[in-house]
Amino acid sequence: MARTVEIERHSGFCGGVIRAIGTAEAYLDAHPGRRLHSLGAIVHNEAELERLAAKGLVTIRHEDIPTLSAAGAGTVLIRAHGEPPASYKMLSDAGLEVVDCTCPVVLKLQEDIRAAHARLAEDDGKLVIFGKVGHAEVLGLLGQVDGDALVLERPDQLETALREGRLRTDRPVEVFSQTTKSPVEYAELCRRIQGAVNAPVTVHRTICSQVASRHEQLAAFAAAHDTILFVSGSTSSNGKVLYDLCRSVNPRARHISSETEIRPEWFGPGERVGICGATSTPRWLLEKVAEAVRTLPE
Repeated sequence: MARTVEIERHSGFCGGVIRAIGTAEAYLDAHPGRRLHSLGAIVHNEAELERLAAKGLVTIRHEDIPTLSAAGAGTVLIRAHGEPPASYKMLSDAGLEVVDCTCPVVLKLQEDIRAAHARLAEDDGKLVIFGKVGHAEVLGLLGQVDGDALVLERPDQLETALREGRLRTDRPVEVFSQTTKSPVEYAELCRRIQGAVNAPVTVHRTICSQVASRHEQLAAFAAAHDTILFVSGSTSSNGKVLYDLCRSVNPRARHISSETEIRPEWFGPGERVGICGATSTPRWLLEKVAEAVRTLPE
């Protein structure tokens, strides 16, 4: 029987990334010869960043903003991850035009976090964010409340926070998650907080529904194939979460960034090979990987 290769149909860019990249491409098409500056990588995928750079999208850091202003190099894109209020002020003070592509799901989360922080201030409560320390989305969320929140990356970090007094058990708590975190781990963290805190605990469902549904779909896909190639950029937070999920279901899951990393010895004759990726992985890259596997000798 011949080897079969299947791309998981739900893999590829999430809605927020599609919107941001589409907006960037439309701007560059409408302004030939001009550059558009993205404040941070518009997507955590090296191959897609190279494609967009060829069109004129330049990734910059916050410290580059004064240089852009001095050069009169005018337009900055806010990516889907969002930014704290301080970034908008910095761009405004520099006189730069802003193209805001913050994901609507992230915008709603920022708004809800501000409201929760205001409620908690009345009872000296604590805001908890389940997210990756230093991640752009998490920095944007912290900026909504001047950094006054406890960020936990893993459920097992709760015990340390309690022991060090960074989370009190006699004060109300409201819990939010970065939109791309694992639903299973978030549920576990919330369970632990509810078991440890003697005051009211409010849990908010803030993982993107598109991301949350992918976990169940991806687990089923990984189990249905002999070998899995998970494709994502090396800096993708969502990619790490989803690859770990694939690996837990199928020990023969392998993580690659592009088709150039494929090794023929990974595959046997007649195997079912599954190709999947993160919410930051472009569909065209998944297609290239699938085609590379199809052309391997049996």
